[in-house]
Amino acid sequence: QVQLVESGGGLVQAGGSLRLSCAASGRTLSPATLAWFRQAPGKEREFVGAVTRIGGHTFYTDSVKGRFTISRDNARNMLYLQMNSLKPEDTAVYYCAAGRPRIVAVRNDYDYWGQGTQVTVSS
Repeated sequence: QVQLVESGGGLVQAGGSLRLSCAASGRTLSPATLAWFRQAPGKEREFVGAVTRIGGHTFYTDSVKGRFTISRDNARNMLYLQMNSLKPEDTAVYYCAAGRPRIVAVRNDYDYWGQGTQVTVSS
C-alpha cells in the first residue's frame, strides 16, 4: 500500500502563488508516475499534471501550462506543485495520485490517492 498526504492548500488572491506538497509513504513508488488532479464543486475530477519517475518527464493540462510546475523528489518520496498566477477558476480540491497509468491524464489509471487539499483563489 502507498499512503499519500497532501498539504499546502489555502486561500490566495488572484495572481498569487501556492506550493502544494504530497508526502508518500509505504511501498516504494518506483516506478510510479505521480500526478495532481483537482475537483471543483459540481465538476468531475480533472487532470492537472504528472511527472514520471524515469526521466522525470512532465505533462500538464492546457489550462495550467506556463503557470504550474510539477516536480518530485524521489529520495524523499515527495511530489510538489508550484502554482503561480492563480485564477479563481483554479479553485478546487487538489489530489495527488500515484500509479502506472497507460495514459497519464486518465483518472482511473491511478491506484493510490491522497485525501486532498483545498485551494481557494479569490478574485
